[in-house]
Amino acid sequence: MEKKVFMVEERDEGSRLDLFLSSMEGGLSRSFVQKLCLGGNVYVNGDKQFKCGYRVKLGQKIETHIPPPEAMEAEPEDIPLEIIYEDKDLLVINKAKGMVVHPAAGHRKGTMVNALLSHCTDLLAIGDKIRPGIVHRLDKDTSGLLMVAKNEPAFKDLSAQLKDRSVKREYRAIVHGLPPLSKGTIDVPLGRDQRDRKKIAVSSIGKGRRAVTHYEVLSQAGPFYLLSLRLETGRTHQIRVHLSYLGCPVVGDPLYGPKRSPYQKLGQFLHARTLGFKHPRSKKYLEFTVEPGEEFFKLLNMEEEYGSF
Repeated sequence: MEKKVFMVEERDEGSRLDLFLSSMEGGLSRSFVQKLCLGGNVYVNGDKQFKCGYRVKLGQKIETHIPPPEAMEAEPEDIPLEIIYEDKDLLVINKAKGMVVHPAAGHRKGTMVNALLSHCTDLLAIGDKIRPGIVHRLDKDTSGLLMVAKNEPAFKDLSAQLKDRSVKREYRAIVHGLPPLSKGTIDVPLGRDQRDRKKIAVSSIGKGRRAVTHYEVLSQAGPFYLLSLRLETGRTHQIRVHLSYLGCPVVGDPLYGPKRSPYQKLGQFLHARTLGFKHPRSKKYLEFTVEPGEEFFKLLNMEEEYGSF
């Protein structure tokens, strides 16, 4: 059981308990704090406090008792995968839009890892039990190319290539609005959003981690623009946050796009189109390209299906 202790200062007096705890440095998400309260794991001056909306007072000692995470282990499931390339060392997968990469809270089954374990029975020995063989990830609603290692040497080699930024990763996105230049680079640091732990935000200079995205405007279709984006770094939500920062959020993005966009129910229009790297055994350069799904072209052509908005 992990215990965290916080003191209520003058600036915090009158804040809701859940907001107070989620705003602390290294804090927890508000939804997780609410679960802790309801579970009897939050104490105010030594007494359990079950009400998330309790207003804290100056000088109070707030304790959270965080239970250890529930152990999880991915299990094989017979789920179809679109395999673009495979040999004894690795696979390249075209991940479907809407598929989660690996099990996590709320997504114990139906992930790409569950499907991979059915396809490669010895994959559990690579990496950890939740992300075996997974070298890099894509968001649930981002489609496209992912490389997966099938043995430990391949995993270490491909991970090293990602770290030294030698892997080629080019994306396609449909965005709201026109970037300031037809071709440019977004070079702003990113870090965890202090107000919403589920989100990433642009950080001030000297804070966060450097993040670099190169973009090019390819075409326009009505109010939308089709962009090519190349990652120089690979931070969590990097393209989505950078494009929102530029004033051109990805269409359908539920976190960084317009809050009342009618396109959110379609999922975000972001696709990992090209993946290039050196084979971990032969050292030969391999490059794969898969175009976005038909939903991209339907939106760009503003077919009747989307015209109802």
